[in-house]
Amino acid sequence: MGAGNGSSIAEHIEPARHRQYRGLVDDETPSANTRETDHYKAQYVMGFVNKWDEFIDWDARAESEGDFFIEQLRERGVRRVLDVATGTGFHSVRLLEAGFDVVSADGSPHMLAKAFDNARDRGHILRTVQADWRFLNCDIHETFDAVICLGNSFTHLFKERDRRKALAEFYAVCAHDGLLVLDQRNYDSILDDGYSADHAFYYCGESVKVQPEHVDDGLARFQYAFEDGSTYHLNMFPLRRDYTRRLMHEVGFQKVHTFGDFESDYEEADPDFLVHICEKHYELEEESGD
Repeated sequence: MGAGNGSSIAEHIEPARHRQYRGLVDDETPSANTRETDHYKAQYVMGFVNKWDEFIDWDARAESEGDFFIEQLRERGVRRVLDVATGTGFHSVRLLEAGFDVVSADGSPHMLAKAFDNARDRGHILRTVQADWRFLNCDIHETFDAVICLGNSFTHLFKERDRRKALAEFYAVCAHDGLLVLDQRNYDSILDDGYSADHAFYYCGESVKVQPEHVDDGLARFQYAFEDGSTYHLNMFPLRRDYTRRLMHEVGFQKVHTFGDFESDYEEADPDFLVHICEKHYELEEESGD
């Protein structure tokens, strides 16, 4: 769970309604278990986890995203952060180095172990918690100024009830004026126009080829091919932007600001990734007199 750069791996895949998927014959459909929320546990095997940083490239990613998240949090007075999609630790470590108080959670024990090692190699000790988002408050007993869920991780949830429950859990661990920062691939563009990614911001590794093997309204299955010949797959639910924003409002977040590749002004089809910044702060409406 982490979250690209290098024209050497830029590519374009035709939209879902026109495409024949590699690895699938005409009458073949993905098996049922590829559309289950808990399937991610079987996909983040140790071999894949050990290669994840090769995919991300910490230095290149830090340069490409700059201080976007740090600045967004500082502008809103955030000090304490819960990283619920720690992955191999990239954002937890960056925020620690920027002076934030961070707790790092993930559903994958392999990812948490790798994150702890990565942080230790950089002189930090992570406070880690293995937690299922749907039951987050069973393991997290404090509140935070901000919850971050980055690396396209939220799209591992395949059922709407799971998405609503996870968002409600995120909402509950936010302070009364807290934030949720959540990102996702621009699935609207993938579903409507086809996959096209130059990896300019998120996944910066030059030696990894990423492409969707299957895309429909209920599944986006991506293949990750490494230079040593190994391949891995991740299955995600293709969240449309407005649907995600609606869910955030419906669980109680008052304002949702959406950025495209870290820009507030963007054409809907252009960005590879979207970042939603959701504000919990509630303001009473003034009653107008007669």
